Amino acid sequence: MITTLLVANRGEIACRVMRTARAMGLTTVAVHSAIDRDARHSREADIRIDLGGAKPAESYLRIDKLIAAAKASGAQAIHPGYGFLSENAEFARAIEDAGLIFLGPPASAIDAMGSKSAAKALMETAGVPLVPGYHGEAQDVETFRAAAQRIGYPVLLKATAGGGGKGMKVVEREAELAEALQSAQREAQSSFGDSRMLVEKYVLKPRHVEIQVFADQHGNCLYLNERDCSIQRRHQKVVEEAPAPGLSPELRRAMGEAAVKAAQAIGYVGAGTVEFLLDARGEFFFMEMNTRLQVEHPVTESITGLDLVAWQIRVARGEPLPITQQQVPLNGHAIEVRLYAEDPDNDFLPATGTLDLYRESASGPGRRVDSGVAEGDVVSPFYDPMLGKLIAWGENREEARLRLLSMLDETYIGGVRTNLAFLRRVVGHPAFAAAELDTGFIPRHEAELMRKPGELADEFWQLAGELFVQSEPAKVREDDLHSPWAKRDGLRFGMPARIGVHLQCNGESRLVHINADARRSELARESTSSETAFASKLAPTKAEALRRPKAIRQGQTLYLEWNGELQAVTAFDPIAEAEANHQHHGGLTAPMNGSIVRVLVEAGQSVEAGATLVVLEAMKMEHSIRSQQAGVVKSLFCAEGDMVNEGTVLLEMEEA
Repeated sequence: MITTLLVANRGEIACRVMRTARAMGLTTVAVHSAIDRDARHSREADIRIDLGGAKPAESYLRIDKLIAAAKASGAQAIHPGYGFLSENAEFARAIEDAGLIFLGPPASAIDAMGSKSAAKALMETAGVPLVPGYHGEAQDVETFRAAAQRIGYPVLLKATAGGGGKGMKVVEREAELAEALQSAQREAQSSFGDSRMLVEKYVLKPRHVEIQVFADQHGNCLYLNERDCSIQRRHQKVVEEAPAPGLSPELRRAMGEAAVKAAQAIGYVGAGTVEFLLDARGEFFFMEMNTRLQVEHPVTESITGLDLVAWQIRVARGEPLPITQQQVPLNGHAIEVRLYAEDPDNDFLPATGTLDLYRESASGPGRRVDSGVAEGDVVSPFYDPMLGKLIAWGENREEARLRLLSMLDETYIGGVRTNLAFLRRVVGHPAFAAAELDTGFIPRHEAELMRKPGELADEFWQLAGELFVQSEPAKVREDDLHSPWAKRDGLRFGMPARIGVHLQCNGESRLVHINADARRSELARESTSSETAFASKLAPTKAEALRRPKAIRQGQTLYLEWNGELQAVTAFDPIAEAEANHQHHGGLTAPMNGSIVRVLVEAGQSVEAGATLVVLEAMKMEHSIRSQQAGVVKSLFCAEGDMVNEGTVLLEMEEA
């Protein structure tokens, strides 16, 4: 019997699991790290338990603490979510040994499929086509070099124990292999506690199509159609949809039956996903099986009308699957996008900070938002940067796509860089509308998708100045409510009322002069809202012609929509700014908050252009900081193990 459920995770998936658990009458238990004490998943739970620490290894990866939390809270079952320990066989065994229920497959199934190497060996025995590669136990660089030479470059290094793009590197040539292998092994160890790797041929222009399988404790297993997850960045999915466009019923059946056969071969129980690469000829190759609930499960729920978390709970209780394969629905089409705190203009580097502005799209038929944050929450450098997911359903793919565009248009985020505008461009791209999908979609359309921020136009600054002044809270003199000195209209005797305001945005600054009353009648300002709607004076692009830009004042920041991006405008004191602007010339700075994992140079060392100087870890991924030019390291300002903030000077260079 399950009456209390502990969710051994955080963020969006923890909130989503607890939502279904509450609907089924269960008491929900959240666990949190020290810095997640006030996070949304912690706030929404019936019971919350502090695991302490900040890094995953100190909190969400501590099996002993999670088991103790379950016992202390009276939980009979643990849901692992995705990531962290969700595919860790040791965790599943520890839960069983503690007399608790694991809402996942048996540990033996995780052993068989949780290791990509073991899974590929199993598929080879079952006769499922494999991508050429090496999946053995030897982990030295010479073994990987020999394997890469045999299968031919480019190759893909992958962590055997995880997913989500962690511990995954594309290697174009032999000279890059050793460094890439070391970096991938460190990422894998940090994310999954297992540094083992495999290498396989990097298939060009494939589609990523996966099959959702579900099995109960009575030997029943079925597949719930498929998902296309081809649009990816940094080997991590960005857009997912179901069903896969253009997939014939015959191919769906062949892939589905192969996935079920794989699950049954290892005595699988619960929700799982078998992932394939699908080439242009319609041939598919097994990649891996994820023995957990996938991030993109909502699109499957949308086209089937099923609640997969509810199925997980019922299967864990010993109930049989409620339908047969012939009864699996396939209604309409669904598309999901992942909303990340990251900077698309800077190689999608994770972003951190406070969500000063966070407004989700309106609810309604065919609209769903699964999120793990709220306005005012802090995005830390310790965890995955996903904020949430937007899911749209329609009778057909185009209806779902247009509905998703509307949801993206209604979403507003400020204070942290996100991929919101990038997602809007992807979903609005003609090639996406035509379902021209493969894993090279983003680099192929980079020119249209990666719109570099240009210099802001004069019209932007003028409008920003007017709206900034309009939204400034009035200052009233208590001793004289009608005093002209308490007004913000720039009073001048015998002269027009003009105001000068110093503004800054995206590293630019401008002194804007405005007529205090010139546009007052044109701006519709609601007395009960901080939002000011306006009509853009510029001719928008076709993709933006029907959109209604907005300006939202949050404290001392005006968030002004311009050319599809929400720009943060603030006032500043130019004198104070100049005094505070002393920097180390020739210095390299941290691109984000994180921890220094490797310092590869020392003071006085000569380096070539492109050489890796420092390796920074943020949100469980490593980022190499390279020399932009040949030179000499003059000074070092960081050491391995240091925690640094974005913009911190790490070292100083002298040009050769």
